[in-house]
Amino acid sequence: MFTFFAKKNFLVDHLEGFIDIHNHILPGIDDGAKNIEESISLTKGFAELGISSFIATPHIMHNYYDNNRETINDSLSILKNELLKEDMKDISLRVAAEHMIDDNFESILESGDIMPIESSYLLVEMSYLQASINFDEAIQKIKKQGYFPILAHPERYLYLHENLIKHSEYKKQGVLYQLNLLSLGIYYGKQVRRMAFKLLEEGLFDFVGSDIHNPSQLNGLKEVQVNSKITEILQPILEKTNLLFNDC
Repeated sequence: MFTFFAKKNFLVDHLEGFIDIHNHILPGIDDGAKNIEESISLTKGFAELGISSFIATPHIMHNYYDNNRETINDSLSILKNELLKEDMKDISLRVAAEHMIDDNFESILESGDIMPIESSYLLVEMSYLQASINFDEAIQKIKKQGYFPILAHPERYLYLHENLIKHSEYKKQGVLYQLNLLSLGIYYGKQVRRMAFKLLEEGLFDFVGSDIHNPSQLNGLKEVQVNSKITEILQPILEKTNLLFNDC
């Protein structure tokens, strides 16, 4: 019988022990946490959801966020020191980067200045306005160097929404797909949510990440509801993410 008092199924109820491989919680380094206070607030907010293991992935984006190993590790040290002051000893924090496939990407790839996840996986993204002209070539170079490319939030590239064949081509090239958990709600809009569901149903996602930048997004994540079908599809992807990127 239908009831107005049926229990809502919230996504965060399924994230206990989740390892977040894509987020922007490092302070003052990109468009994520503005300062150390916001970093701590985000970390505490995640901890309340049962998430205490992070691979922080600040942007490396030419002429916007020209981060490198030094700037990222400096920001990491600041956050780790503050976590100790807050007696948050249970937080596991590692770093990598989210690399924009832009006109400078292949240069830093060849020079070894990239920041992979756990030495083997490289998180990459494209502009939301148009596909990177050098994307296919960059993917081949990533693989040639021995890395596995992970494309961040493929559901958010609107220019691919009417080109599902392109997703199949990327997968055939060996591109791994990472879903943004926020895409399962309406934070990015209904069109992105529909595409997230479509790619999930097609079995194209390999990993998940929060891609949280700020408290507003974290609050948005708490509001995401999922039905039993999506939960069933999502569960093995969560488990795969945790198993592969376990920090033990």
